[in-house]
Amino acid sequence: MTTAAATPSPAPWYYAPAIVIVSGCLLAMVNFGVRSTFGLFTAPISTAHDWPREIFSLGMALQNLLWGLATPVAGALADRFGAARVLIAGAFFYALGVFVMAVAPTPLMFHLGGGLLTGIGIAMSSFGIVMAALGRLVGPERRSWAFGIATAASSMGQFIFAPVAGALIAAYGWQVALKVMAALSLLMLPLALPFLNPRANAGPTTANEAAMTLRQTLASAFSHGSYILLVFGFFVCGFQIAFVTVHLPPYLAGHGITPEFAGFAIAFIGLFNIIGSYAAGIIGGRGNKRIPLSLIYLIRSVVVTLFILTPITNTTTLLFTSTLGLLWLSTVPFTIGLVAVMFGTRYLATLYGFVFLSHQIGSFLGVWLGGRIYDATGSYDPVWWMGVALGIFAFFVHLPIRERAAPAFAHG
Repeated sequence: MTTAAATPSPAPWYYAPAIVIVSGCLLAMVNFGVRSTFGLFTAPISTAHDWPREIFSLGMALQNLLWGLATPVAGALADRFGAARVLIAGAFFYALGVFVMAVAPTPLMFHLGGGLLTGIGIAMSSFGIVMAALGRLVGPERRSWAFGIATAASSMGQFIFAPVAGALIAAYGWQVALKVMAALSLLMLPLALPFLNPRANAGPTTANEAAMTLRQTLASAFSHGSYILLVFGFFVCGFQIAFVTVHLPPYLAGHGITPEFAGFAIAFIGLFNIIGSYAAGIIGGRGNKRIPLSLIYLIRSVVVTLFILTPITNTTTLLFTSTLGLLWLSTVPFTIGLVAVMFGTRYLATLYGFVFLSHQIGSFLGVWLGGRIYDATGSYDPVWWMGVALGIFAFFVHLPIRERAAPAFAHG
């Protein structure tokens, strides 16, 4: 008598690729949405505690730095143990950190919550982890599209969360608003479950990818000139975006713009970035990535120059944030797409993590220098001009990048 072969159990419904993609988009939306509100708390927290603005800025700068330092580690853990476990741990760190921000009585405690815990939480639940998983789940022909739609979804979070936080601050105060943000960050817990899908953690690889260890991959990456250029270029993105996220609301307040309107201005960045990021994903999937990536940095410099040289009104503010929104995270699909072209997807979360570390070092300097220079001079203008100069630098840095597989990863 022969025994009938056991019928394999059907995969859970939430393992379907469409469900994983939708969950990833919603997760990125919450992750980015909550942290996009932090700039709205700069003035209220500083005033309530009678702190110089540098204390809040240093907390946010530490958050960005820890986010960057933890991202390669989180990526390596996701590559080794799967995205879902890392995302779930990140949601807990995130919620705890934001809650500590709300109740911290001292600068040290604020830096612990808003800097250390929140930074680690953001890293472990960030769209870098999400997009690496999506990159394994879909084929090369749809990979750039998946990166673009996940980035666009994160911007929808900014569009939704920023005005909500602004309204909560106005109605109930900054402490209640932060506690609500902490609670909302826990929405990432159920959204992480579809990432238990095995294909999202170990998708198809080429023979060359499969043969490489993580150590060999890192050695290849850091000896590859185009990867190094990408690392330097992404530093600029972090400097520019983090400075605007944290210091645009108080900059606008100094020019007579209300906090409520500042919240809508930040939301407009998110709204228009949905268009910019999705378009970047489509463009990146059709051809060259380095040229549009270079142009984004150059156009950012032009837009910032026009903004700071014209009178600051409600109209010019919305024109600025709308235009900047088109360029906001549109660098991400091109950047992670170039990493995937050079090195494949096996260690994509780790390799993008190191590029992103450079981004966050830039973020640290953009946020910290914003507060430091403002306290010293009473003006944000020097940091605005630093961002303009760095954008021109990034334009030239990306042009020599070779958009093809690194030698060790070329199909042979």
